[in-house]
Amino acid sequence: MEDDLEDRVLYQTYLSHVKLMSGLGQGLGAGGGHAWRLLRLYVLRPEVLVCGAVMILVLAYLQAVDSWAPWSQRVGDTRSLFGRLQGLQHLVNGSVGVGASSSAERLSWELREGDVAAYAVQGRRPKMEDRFVVNDNIDGTGVALYAVFDGHGGEFAANFAKDKLIPNLNRKVAEVKKLVGEGGVKRHPVYGTPMGHSKGSGTPETVKKGAPVEKKNSFRKTKLDSIPRPITREVRPTASGEPVPTSGPASNYVDSAGTVNYGRMLTDEVLAVDHLLVEAAKKNMDVAGTTALLAIIEGSRLIVANVGDSRGVMCDSRGKAIPLSFDHKPQQMRERKRIKEAGGFITFNGVWRVAGILATSRALGDYPLKDKKLVIANPDILTFDLSNHKPQFIILASDGLWDTFSNEEAVAFVRERLAEPHMGAKSLTLQSYYRGSLDNITVVVINLKDRQWNSTSPVQPKVV
Repeated sequence: MEDDLEDRVLYQTYLSHVKLMSGLGQGLGAGGGHAWRLLRLYVLRPEVLVCGAVMILVLAYLQAVDSWAPWSQRVGDTRSLFGRLQGLQHLVNGSVGVGASSSAERLSWELREGDVAAYAVQGRRPKMEDRFVVNDNIDGTGVALYAVFDGHGGEFAANFAKDKLIPNLNRKVAEVKKLVGEGGVKRHPVYGTPMGHSKGSGTPETVKKGAPVEKKNSFRKTKLDSIPRPITREVRPTASGEPVPTSGPASNYVDSAGTVNYGRMLTDEVLAVDHLLVEAAKKNMDVAGTTALLAIIEGSRLIVANVGDSRGVMCDSRGKAIPLSFDHKPQQMRERKRIKEAGGFITFNGVWRVAGILATSRALGDYPLKDKKLVIANPDILTFDLSNHKPQFIILASDGLWDTFSNEEAVAFVRERLAEPHMGAKSLTLQSYYRGSLDNITVVVINLKDRQWNSTSPVQPKVV
């Protein structure tokens, strides 16, 4: 009796379990059928399948493009120009120039100092090789110095030029202005050499009759050579027997009337620093080079020295563009002739290049091309009387700007934006980037609009 009761309980439990599982299975089957109907109705339609296939192909293509060589990366950079501009870090440069160590993580540099503004961007280049210098008043002398260096093949040459050439020029300007303040330099009436400023200069007035010449030379060698001193004009032969280019003492650049020959000073200092740069580059096996654009303003005098293809332009009182320098390009007749006479050649590979390598025929550094004088560092010097032009402003810029702007276009562009915080320098730099410049871009704008020019009594530069 008890066994029958247990059997019935087990049987009823079994039936209940079977019914429960059966109902659950039927519910799942009905839900799955509903999901399948929705899938067929909304997803597995022909137009949906076609669109999905197209999207998959587009994504696969974009992935393939991103994994291509650096050429495609440059194309991608051009397509995303606006996005890259938004990503630029606009950092203020607190010094008068752009330093190598401080610029490692920067993509743009800006400076506003008195009536001068500068703006520079790395652009589409992997590194920033431009450098700029602004000095409105060298040691309180009233002389202003501005410079743009456009490096190539690395940052070494541009850094070297900025760190060596600019201090040398600052020091030499201070020295000559001190001489001018003391009444100029008296010169020998026959030989034209400075009198009373350098002992043992070798003129008849400084060498006594019957003096033991060999003993005197020995004394100079043991005493003077042991004293640390800046570069002098003393010429010493190199290993090849050629004279070493050196800068001269301050008295060489001032006449008896107190007029300073800044053109000669700039030439001597540029060539002296280029020699030091080449020697240092040989030790480091560094083939880098740099252009150099230097401008000195004293009163109404403007002296511009140019080596390479950076360029300066002035906007006169009528709004006309006045060139302050001319690019040194291998295809120019005088440059081509000089290169050919030195045993070199030029080739065209997108642009004309010296020995198929360098797109400018003059530069500081570039020692593999400098040894045979295929590339030289001799600057062109142009001098202007600003009282004749009454300029509104001056633009100094690396060739990254001039790849996309002509002189006239740049002057017209800045003229409309001179009232901006950066006096048009920032707008001009970014507009050049918008136009597709592939190089570093550096622009320095010197605002001269508010200055009063008097040809008979030159004014001193405005100092802030």
